[in-house]
Amino acid sequence: MSLQLAWENEQNKYEITDELITTLELILQKAGEQEQVNDGEVALTFVDDEAIHELNKEYRGIDRPTDVLSFAMHESLDDELDIVYDPALTGQDTPLPGDMLGDIIISVPRAIAQSEDYGHSVERELGFLFVHGFLHLLGYDHQDDETEAEMMGKQEAVLQQAGLTR
Repeated sequence: MSLQLAWENEQNKYEITDELITTLELILQKAGEQEQVNDGEVALTFVDDEAIHELNKEYRGIDRPTDVLSFAMHESLDDELDIVYDPALTGQDTPLPGDMLGDIIISVPRAIAQSEDYGHSVERELGFLFVHGFLHLLGYDHQDDETEAEMMGKQEAVLQQAGLTR
């Protein structure tokens, strides 16, 4: 198995090209190798500021647009029931289908503005936001200087491997 990218474009500000998707698939593979995640699926949706604003407000209680949101499928909340996997019931050694890692939502207008602010390509900014979202799906966070530095290092390493330099 390998990591798979499923994507949707729900915005019309920027053309999502085959080359961009190929680059994002490469980023996904490189990030998966780095984090020792060999299989699963990530759903990526490109949206506008209005759509991400609504999601940010609804799910995070923050009433403004943001650049990227991640919704991990394997986050455990106190209210959720634990899923107990018993291989004896399925005759398989690994959980079925443990495939869906989660959803990443990227605001394309935000990515465009940030690429201009940072002086690099829109493709690099979309790649950065994608790997950032992927690391959040795996449980990484950046609540303090130490965890932010760790995440930044991991993101930059993947972007370098994918050829998306500043």
